Amino acid sequence: MQIRMLHDRPYITLDSIDRKIIDELSINARLSYTELGKEVGLSRVAVQLRINALMEHGVIEQFTIAVNPDKAGLYIPAFFDVSVDPKHLDQVAEQLKSHIFITHLFQLTGSSKLHMHGQFEDMKEMEHYIRTKLYVLPGVLNVESQIIVNSYKNRMGIRPLIPDEERL
Repeated sequence: MQIRMLHDRPYITLDSIDRKIIDELSINARLSYTELGKEVGLSRVAVQLRINALMEHGVIEQFTIAVNPDKAGLYIPAFFDVSVDPKHLDQVAEQLKSHIFITHLFQLTGSSKLHMHGQFEDMKEMEHYIRTKLYVLPGVLNVESQIIVNSYKNRMGIRPLIPDEERL
């Protein structure tokens, strides 16, 4: 791992071993240092040092779990496009960040628009959220929602850093 500067901002370049470690942890964050060492060709201690360095530099932010929303009782996943008066964009985003129903929140290019993903137990809960939490925010101009019918791919985190042919 090397730290370089680009446009006065530090960025980290990862070597192939760092990339392999990240890819393996993206698949299974419960791998032990020993198991991970076997996968990437390093000792347990070397893997631990690399992971610690990746954490210290903010490349790895956290280790977490993936929960199946359906099995947890969250049967209605939805996307929202929220048009916001530009004067209120930051305030609306701050409010939405605190809503427990919202799992992802992004500002999109173009007009002042926020794109978010939410999870709800049922349609009644989603409708209640829209009416009592979303529409009432000062600066919200329009809300469009789309309920997810089927998910063909839902990868947590980032895309693999190493092409499949290099993983063999």
